[in-house]
Amino acid sequence: MAKDKYHQEVREALENDGWTITHDPYKIMLGRRKGFIDLGAEILAAEKGTLKIAVEIKSFLGASDLYQFEDALGQFLVYQPALSKKEPERILYLAVPEEFYDNFFEDVYF
Repeated sequence: MAKDKYHQEVREALENDGWTITHDPYKIMLGRRKGFIDLGAEILAAEKGTLKIAVEIKSFLGASDLYQFEDALGQFLVYQPALSKKEPERILYLAVPEEFYDNFFEDVYF
């Protein structure tokens, strides 16, 4: 399974922020099919207990930002219900490069 260009960078950022990586990748069943969310992580928050997240990482290196966003959003929407069923306390995030985020979401459509 190929990892996104920014996989290691996201992993290291989470670890530097105090997160413990628990899954790389986080395997999840989608009916009878296996899915793979890029990372699973946990952190012990002093007042809130243990927080759990799953992170899908996308690099957005192709020619069409919109097409890639549609693909990433579709993957997110497929994983979300399965993750909610397996671990309802785990929050799913989509990690994208800052430059993509700034350029894509400055559009008045969003």
